[in-house]
Amino acid sequence: MLNRLSPGRPSDGEAEVRYLDADIRILRPGTFVRCAVTGEAIPLDDLKYWSVARQEAYSGPPQVLRRLHAERYKALLARVT
Repeated sequence: MLNRLSPGRPSDGEAEVRYLDADIRILRPGTFVRCAVTGEAIPLDDLKYWSVARQEAYSGPPQVLRRLHAERYKALLARVT
């Protein structure tokens, strides 16, 4: 799963992460990464959504849809409102 046992003591700050196909590699220890869409902090233990191609994290499915499928997101919002 997560490569959290990096040398040294993890800091409480933002981690630098390399996003892989089914895992992540921690390049700089920390406790969270930022959502590429909202900017909110995502604790590493809760990180489930990311893009390998874009090398960015997302806080949930709506943010993935909004970032990677903008037209579908707009259509979905139009149907809901």
